[in-house]
Formats: sequence, C-alpha cells, structure tokens
Amino acid sequence: MSQQEIEKLQEQLASTQEQLMQAQKMSSVGALASSITHEFNNILTTVINYAKMGTRHKDPKIRDKAFDKILSAGQRAAKITTGMLSYARSNSDQRDPIDLVKLVENMLVLVEKDLQMHRVRWQTDFHAHPFADVNPNQIQQVLLNLIINARQAMDNGGQLFISVQQNKQDGMGEISIRDTGSGIPAEKLPKIFKPFFSTKEADSQGQGGTGLGLSLCREIIESHKGRIRVESAIGKGTTFTLRFPLVTPPSQMNKPAA
Repeated sequence: MSQQEIEKLQEQLASTQEQLMQAQKMSSVGALASSITHEFNNILTTVINYAKMGTRHKDPKIRDKAFDKILSAGQRAAKITTGMLSYARSNSDQRDPIDLVKLVENMLVLVEKDLQMHRVRWQTDFHAHPFADVNPNQIQQVLLNLIINARQAMDNGGQLFISVQQNKQDGMGEISIRDTGSGIPAEKLPKIFKPFFSTKEADSQGQGGTGLGLSLCREIIESHKGRIRVESAIGKGTTFTLRFPLVTPPSQMNKPAA
C-alpha cells in the first residue's frame, strides 16, 4: 500500500470518527429533549403568570416581584439554551486550562430537569477546583453520556453522586460519577469500552444500546492524556472516574515566584 493510500485511509478514519462523535452527541441531546421541553413549558408558565400579575396590580412592590420572577425565568431559559447550543454546535478542538468544577456545574444545568423527571436525586462534592487542559465541549460530552447512562441504570429512581478532587502528589484532577443503579456484571466490565459492545438494549426512543458511547468516552479522555476507570457491583451501583493531568490556573500563570 502506497503512502498516499495510507494517508487517504487515515483521513477517512478521522472523518468517520468525527461523524460517530457527532452522532453520539445528538443521541445524548435526544435523550434530554423531553425533559428540556418540559422545563421550557414551566418557564413559559412562570413568565405568563407573573406578567398577568404585573399588569393587574398597581402596587409597585407586587410589580417589582413580578418583574424579578420574569427576569429570573428568562435568565434560566437563556442559560439552558446557551449551554445546549454550545454543546450541540461546537466542533472546535481547542483546549484551554478549565476548572473541572465549572465543567460539572455547566453540565448539571442541562441534566437537572431530566434527573428530576426520572426521580434521581443528585449530590455534588467539590473538594477543590482543579484545572486541566481540556476541550470543554468534548469533556461535557463524556459527562453527559455517563450521567445519562447512570440515570438509565436507575429505572426506579436513585441517587447520583458527583465529586471533583485533585491529587497534587500524582498531579491529577478527578471527576467521579457514582450511581446506585443495577450495576454491571463482573464478566462484562472488561468489555464495556470496546466499540459496539453494550450492556443494555435501546429504549423506545432509540437511546442507548449502540455500544459507541463508552468507547468514544475513552477515546476522548485518552486524547487528553487522561484515564477513565470503572468500578461496579451488582445491585449496588457503578462509579466512573475521569482523571486529567493538572495544569496551573490561568490566574496564577503570570504571578511572580514567592
């Protein structure tokens, strides 16, 4: 095989991988469509009701309250829309020093209604604010995939624990996502990151079951020189941990040495 043919195959492979990542991203967006639509309906109801209150009452205090509620609802809608559009459209491969806590918080804005609708309670535990050199859109794609997987593993509701910490001794920052779901059988754990291997069937909306999500997650994390690991026990739940090399926060880069 000639060098030209090899380069052409490499280009085709890169193009296919990009298409798979975009398809997985759209699949994740689809999984949130129902809950986000429901959330926007709630926001519109709030805006309409407080707009009616403001027009009916002449008391400045009541009107101010109405305007505050309308403004708050509008800001909530804008935050969701901005986050979703950024997630769905961005194809940039640019990487910057990013606060891992901020990444998690931005993702929770998109998924919190979906978790509520499926009776999943969540708890965050931020031990520190480690910075890593990452593409935020790609890491959010990984987080969204893992959170949706966790929610799907808790058919009757459950608890989701998300923690962020840093280990200065080994120079790594960590994001852990732990659920109280059904767990993954021990014999299947070594296979879950293989392409097209899945532990679940697609649901009525076609979500899950492709076997691409975790494979792409590992590719993304390893391309950031990071690691992804999993621990699971049947009937107790599953924990995914993402590890990234720490970098200096931008605010400290130009500080003179003490």
